[in-house]
Amino acid sequence: MKGIDILLTLTLPTLILLHLLLAPYTKVEESFNIQATHDILNYGLPFSNISSTLNTYDHTTFPGVVPRTFFGALSLATVSKPILLLTRGRYAQVIKWVDWSFWRGCGEVVSTFTGYAIPCGFLCIEDVAEYVCFWSYDLGVCGIPSGERGSRPRVGIFLFVFAGVVFRSEIALLLFTQLVYLLVLSRISLKMVVPAGIQSAILALVVSVPIDSYFWQAPLWPELTGFYYNAIQGKSSEWGTSPVIHYFTSLLPRLLLNPLILLLLHPLALILPATKHTSRDLIIPSLLFVAIYSLQPHKESRFIIYVVPPLTAAASLSASYIWTRRSKSWLYTFGSLTLVGSVALSFVASSAMLTISSLNYPGGDALAQLHTHILKDLSRSPRTQRTQARNISIHMDVLSCMTGITRFQQYPSLPLRFPQAQNVTLNYDKTENSPELGEAAFWMKFDYALMEEPGLAIGKWELLDTVICRDWREFYKANNVSVGDEGDAPSGEDVRRIEEGGVGQAGGNKEGKGFLDLKTKLMFEEMNNFGTYNLLRDAGRLVTGGWWIGPKMEGKIRILKRIGDERDWREEQEEEKEKEKVRLRESEKQGEERVATGTD
Repeated sequence: MKGIDILLTLTLPTLILLHLLLAPYTKVEESFNIQATHDILNYGLPFSNISSTLNTYDHTTFPGVVPRTFFGALSLATVSKPILLLTRGRYAQVIKWVDWSFWRGCGEVVSTFTGYAIPCGFLCIEDVAEYVCFWSYDLGVCGIPSGERGSRPRVGIFLFVFAGVVFRSEIALLLFTQLVYLLVLSRISLKMVVPAGIQSAILALVVSVPIDSYFWQAPLWPELTGFYYNAIQGKSSEWGTSPVIHYFTSLLPRLLLNPLILLLLHPLALILPATKHTSRDLIIPSLLFVAIYSLQPHKESRFIIYVVPPLTAAASLSASYIWTRRSKSWLYTFGSLTLVGSVALSFVASSAMLTISSLNYPGGDALAQLHTHILKDLSRSPRTQRTQARNISIHMDVLSCMTGITRFQQYPSLPLRFPQAQNVTLNYDKTENSPELGEAAFWMKFDYALMEEPGLAIGKWELLDTVICRDWREFYKANNVSVGDEGDAPSGEDVRRIEEGGVGQAGGNKEGKGFLDLKTKLMFEEMNNFGTYNLLRDAGRLVTGGWWIGPKMEGKIRILKRIGDERDWREEQEEEKEKEKVRLRESEKQGEERVATGTD
């Protein structure tokens, strides 16, 4: 293998790890699997006192709208456990997401199934650009069309059915489009389809039903429940609806990212004699799946993510055709340069999206910053207090829990204990939609709180920090002053001033310091995610003369620390009540005087 091939092959896992390290948190859509993986690793699989142990699992307290399968989480926990033992639990959440065996063979899989030597750089960078991975059951996409290759169609059908029964029921629609396409072309027969499908379905049910019935403590087939809830009852529409063409006009181009894929490479792959047969096998069933799924009102990119591998592979066929002929004519040379330029621009866009994505998880960032504040407080306390047993309680509101917080962040987790304070126990609370939230006694239990609306926390609290998050878009003209120019996240007072006055100065310095200041920031400042974004934005504004359009940053979550004890707080409340009584008496007295004056 040539050196460039080795370099490009290593680029794929390297970029994936980079994305995971810079944006390690997850939102609510992925919370079930990551929380379930944590609970299996941390609490194990009980064979006695099953109910009491499973009550400590996250899904018992927060079951979600529909039950999900534990098969994936159990598999991830099994694979991750040996690695976590070696790393002593460090980076547990990142390790959970990494599936090295697949990435090592992804290029060979596509090459084997399509029969073409695809430019690894194009394939790798395009797939990493969308932050998506080839899910294992997507192997069926490439396995089924090879009707002439013996057992591979059966393997593809087997994987499709298994994935649909266990993981995602919409896979059945993708299987349907694949089979209809091949049946029309007489590439397969029902004698091949039916036995493989029945065998896979039986195996999937034998695997899924016992495992999920054990964890949910009731007879259950999760995907059937989810299909009935979303498709039959139509409840998915409650989460929002989109136009019929939304997948084709917005989500699919965003997933593929490189505009040449849909505008040039796919049409070219469909008409070139050398690539048209293979590309049709990849493109037509995939687009048919997207077209049929567009009839579902609720639309998300994760529902059609399965078509990214075959569509990217099809684009790589025509890209390979152009690249291997780059020295034959000026037209191929121009086409090759265009491909390289599009990949470079896609890489830049992907890097920008990575930076923005890292700012989308204020909950995860807030809890990490809170742990740092707690450590600082403990380090300032006398040594005698550090050795005393102590409980610290933390309340996390709904937005915090939905934007990155997982049990992997909580102490103790796995073999970890809270560093530098072995006798400190942290208790985490996620109470939501409860009458208790309006009672003062409830808030007196907590030492810290992560709040979107700090005014809802009853009592006396100190604002420690404000976590910045991407809100929408902002536009700067040449004479605007940048927000957070020094690269540090503004304090709570800064955020309030920005929110009240629009675009203003959080750091107090104006634009125009030049590249030397940017270099100084990069070399000497401890850059957080917000600071990194500021650095990139200010560098761009130097190039454009101050003009900029990009994501708008706002304070989303406040880190609060309760101050004063219960007696001080109650005395303060009594004083407020007395003052209110005095104001009422004065108001009544003034009213009586006005009445008396009017009577006279």
